[in-house]
Amino acid sequence: MPEIYISTDVETDGPIPGVNSMLSFASAAFRADKTQVGTFSANLHTLEGASADPKTAAWWKTQPEAWAACRTDLQQPQDAMRRYVEWIAGLGGKPVFVGYPVAFDFLFVYWYLIRFTGASPFSHSALDIKTYAMAMLGTEYRESTKRNMPRRWFDDTPHTHVALDDAIGQGLLFCNMLAENLARIGAKQK
Repeated sequence: MPEIYISTDVETDGPIPGVNSMLSFASAAFRADKTQVGTFSANLHTLEGASADPKTAAWWKTQPEAWAACRTDLQQPQDAMRRYVEWIAGLGGKPVFVGYPVAFDFLFVYWYLIRFTGASPFSHSALDIKTYAMAMLGTEYRESTKRNMPRRWFDDTPHTHVALDDAIGQGLLFCNMLAENLARIGAKQK
């Protein structure tokens, strides 16, 4: 079975799951050839007993459209996570979690998956776009930011802090990087 790259973005009300809540998450699934094979998105009720981080709450006040988008059509986390696992299973490939930054997004998704479904279809694995860029560019990690990446890696997609928009944009970015890297490897092997 081929790998399916599941670019995922989360929106939260703080830095850590459990203490804070994941407000929204979305994934866009891609084949290595950049074919988008599906999307998943859910806005979640906050966790019982959790509270918003004051700094994060202040930031959300500067993003009224994104805030409104992640607070509509709310679902219970256990229902959304069950549906998410079913969606991943239906993609027909080996799921690879892809994020930017993966340490943040995977932390929340993994915690919610274990808490509400008891398992993760990703196992303990996640691919970080920034680390991949570091390897491709030959730069230090902290220099491997989007502003230092070649413009050819980016499609014209908005970064809105709406989870699905950002997941799609990040997935396209990763697929462009993957194609360039595979072409580079292929050229060296000739």
